[in-house]
Amino acid sequence: MNNGSTSGDLAESLRVLLSGLAPGDRLPSSRELVKRYRVGPATVARAIAALAAEGAVVTRPGSGTYVAERRARPHEEAAADLSWQTVALTDRAVDTRLVADPLGPAPAGAVSMDGGYIHRSLQPTRALSAALARAARRPDAWDRAPAGGLAALRAAFGHLVGGVSPEDVLVTAGGQSALSIAFRAVAGPGSPVLVESPTYPRALAAARAAGLRPVPVPLDADGLRPDLLADAFAMTGARLLYCQPTFQNPTGAVLAPERRRQVLDVARAAGAFVIEDDFARHLGHGGPVPRPLVDEDRDGTVVHVTSLTKPAAPSLRIGALVARGPVMERMRAVRLVDDFFVTRPLQEAALEVLGSPSWERHVRALGAALRERCAVLADAVAREVPGAAFSAPAGGLHLWVRLPAGVDDAVLTSAARQRGVVVSAGGRYFAAEPPAAHVRIGFAAAADHAELAEGARRLGSALSDLSPGRG
Repeated sequence: MNNGSTSGDLAESLRVLLSGLAPGDRLPSSRELVKRYRVGPATVARAIAALAAEGAVVTRPGSGTYVAERRARPHEEAAADLSWQTVALTDRAVDTRLVADPLGPAPAGAVSMDGGYIHRSLQPTRALSAALARAARRPDAWDRAPAGGLAALRAAFGHLVGGVSPEDVLVTAGGQSALSIAFRAVAGPGSPVLVESPTYPRALAAARAAGLRPVPVPLDADGLRPDLLADAFAMTGARLLYCQPTFQNPTGAVLAPERRRQVLDVARAAGAFVIEDDFARHLGHGGPVPRPLVDEDRDGTVVHVTSLTKPAAPSLRIGALVARGPVMERMRAVRLVDDFFVTRPLQEAALEVLGSPSWERHVRALGAALRERCAVLADAVAREVPGAAFSAPAGGLHLWVRLPAGVDDAVLTSAARQRGVVVSAGGRYFAAEPPAAHVRIGFAAAADHAELAEGARRLGSALSDLSPGRG
């Protein structure tokens, strides 16, 4: 083992060592481990701490580290009869099919084109690490944070949205947490919620987990159709609409300027709230990004959702809800029931990132990189996937591709995995029956342009496997 080895590597080596020892046996001393595995003392300390945390070893100060008593794991014990749970769990409120990949983990070496996060090479990792290190050194770093979020961070989110008062901002643990809070706060179980068709699957899952009934409303190249939206409100009596007006997931559509006011007017006439999921605010490809709907809202109709996770990194789980009136009080109450507050060091780190000049530079560089990746993937899909139809978006992380007639999206995505590329079947993006077969192909999670081109080639090969005559 060389000096570049991690504590995780050493911990794995020590697990092998432990397998040949008996409970109560003493491990070699830290000095001996440093010499045997050619690592530093800090690496040894971290590895031993990890093994102690999982119960594999016990440490005795002044004596050494010993193999712990082995306990039988649940799967090693006699199988219990868990069938009673089927009766107890009478209401299947959480539809895991929309949250978890039905095909399981991606095979080793596969090109990842199904993710909703940017590749590590696009993340501002140095800035994030430095911000978190500074935040952790604050004297009050581990104090309880205010339930609504740090005042300075609420003010920063209010500024991003457009001059919103900090009192109208609630900091959340990312956008998904914000959606869950909003759905449960705004509508009661059994209520209908209007959603774009297609839409974000995990929003559908969050709505259903809250006991709501998603009702689809079609969209086109200009976004949600206000005429059909008015019909849907009238027919269902819904008091809630969930939409993504900017770089909609999965289609990439942007709600047209003339429709923005119409959507708000239709919702206001129905006495309904609009949950505006603005996840892609910082994912534009270099062109103008329209202001959020909440910026045009004067009646408290809009509950705005935003997040730093997509443009920064998956583990920067910081987002915000923006709303005015009693609905904000309701959402604050739900937050208190859920988890009290978002961890303070992460809020402080997010505040440091947002307040740094490097954040704007990162957003601009990210936009340019996403534009290039989108163009590379669009060219590759047009070349490698015969019969595919799509429009390149001006923002976001994905291409929404309509498949040739007769192709089953679920069958294609499964065949694509066998060819070593992972894409998302389009059926899971619809609250009801899909009108056509689609796949969502991401261009942000792959390592580079070459991987994007190779992924498109593999997808085309999978399509040829299903339809030999197309080649």
